[in-house]
Amino acid sequence: MGFGPLRVINEDRVKPGAGFGTHGHRDMEIVSYVLDGALAHKDSMGNGSTIVPGDVQRMSAGTGVQHSEYNHDNTRTTHFLQIWIEPRARGLRPSYEQKHFGDGEKRGRLRLIASPDGADGSVSLHQDARLYAGLFDRAEHASHPLAPGRRAYLHVARGSVEVNGRRLGAGDALKTDERALSLTGGQGAEVLLFDLP
Repeated sequence: MGFGPLRVINEDRVKPGAGFGTHGHRDMEIVSYVLDGALAHKDSMGNGSTIVPGDVQRMSAGTGVQHSEYNHDNTRTTHFLQIWIEPRARGLRPSYEQKHFGDGEKRGRLRLIASPDGADGSVSLHQDARLYAGLFDRAEHASHPLAPGRRAYLHVARGSVEVNGRRLGAGDALKTDERALSLTGGQGAEVLLFDLP
């Protein structure tokens, strides 16, 4: 818990017909990433949406927001990651953003999905952090250079992949300040890479 501004990655499985009732957050960038199923979201800013695989939802809690999350499917479990990133400043105005990134955009590459400036169609974060998602199988590979003073946190959401010579499986993570990350030998791998100050 806590690596630079990356506070935590919660991995949750929500049973059919269950969820998290209305609760509050403040001064946190909250990114939700669904792996399987669907998650219904409602918040005190008036947003209501359903998050499905490929969607990236960013909620800036700022001065305070109330929200709930629910799995309305009566037969299927929802599996998702909820990521908390500390914002660059406290007391920001709450805001919300959601975008979809299809498998084709992530296949065999690291696709930018969140950044401080919304680059390349990513959702915007109130922090100097960049989040990439990638899908890797067999001969697919990718590399990511780290600028001086930056560090990386790579989380394997599913499958397995070799990162800088280390084999990682689902739920594993790698923290590093090596100058580059190399991903090879994926077996049904889905990864999230955080480029952090």
